[in-house]
Amino acid sequence: MVVSLKEFGSATEIVKAVDHEIIETKNTLNGYLRRLEDIRALAEKSKKIREIVFKFAGKKAIAESAEVSISGMSLNLDAKVIHELAALEEVVGSQQEKFTALQRVREGLKWADQIGETEGVKFLVLEKNGVPEKILLRFVSE
Repeated sequence: MVVSLKEFGSATEIVKAVDHEIIETKNTLNGYLRRLEDIRALAEKSKKIREIVFKFAGKKAIAESAEVSISGMSLNLDAKVIHELAALEEVVGSQQEKFTALQRVREGLKWADQIGETEGVKFLVLEKNGVPEKILLRFVSE
């Protein structure tokens, strides 16, 4: 998880940053969804072919992968399309969660349109994985 603190000069700047992040996340998500659709179709074909071949060979399907863990990271030594599908599904789920969270934040920032002049106010935004979670108003004197 990446946590950061960003400073903005106005609430409007926060809204623009969230809108930009929504667009970027949506574009990324759409790209992964297209890729997922292609991989899902390929995985189904692969599974069907493997089942047919093993059936005619009179053998049971062998283990799907040889996976090892190195320093807490998994390494698949014989990755198949089904493994890529699982990885993409995880990425898509994560992107969908981020997109939904950003939309909730954007909805919650409607008050920002009501704020007028904010001279002398700094907006500090605590973000987790690119999603604002807390806004601190800091009043400064020049």
